[in-house]
Amino acid sequence: MPVSDQGATKDRYTLIPRTAIFVRRGDEYLLLKGAEDKRLWAGKYNGLGGHVERGEDVVSAARRELLEEAGITADLWLCGTVIVDAGEIGICLFVVVGENAQGEVRGSKEGVPEWVRLEALGRLPVVEDLPILLERIHQVKRGDPPFSARSFYKEDRLIVIIAE
Repeated sequence: MPVSDQGATKDRYTLIPRTAIFVRRGDEYLLLKGAEDKRLWAGKYNGLGGHVERGEDVVSAARRELLEEAGITADLWLCGTVIVDAGEIGICLFVVVGENAQGEVRGSKEGVPEWVRLEALGRLPVVEDLPILLERIHQVKRGDPPFSARSFYKEDRLIVIIAE
């Protein structure tokens, strides 16, 4: 099929592909405490990750981001997708889970990766959708079908709806 048959025109809703990576070790997750000078989520805990670059598949992008932001590798797989309605342009967030982390965890200009127990999330400054996503991720076993979700802003509050 030629590119012209893809229906990709400027009047269509556009999504930017990103990864969110959650490496787990029992009931602990490797989260990134954002650098204080970071433009987005400064000082807040979030998954690791970033943009999917042109020519990358999702898992390869997640491997690259994990190595760049934490200096480690892990066995990764696609756990779910979240379409974030951010206005004229949205985000297609590919949620990737990892196990069997290998290497020495180190920080980067993005922030400091830390192993965080799931039960400690309520006491930490986190991005608003992190507890919702981690609750769902914690239920997933490797080989389960990926979940599907969407999120949107209502009165400056992020609402996350996970499809059943």
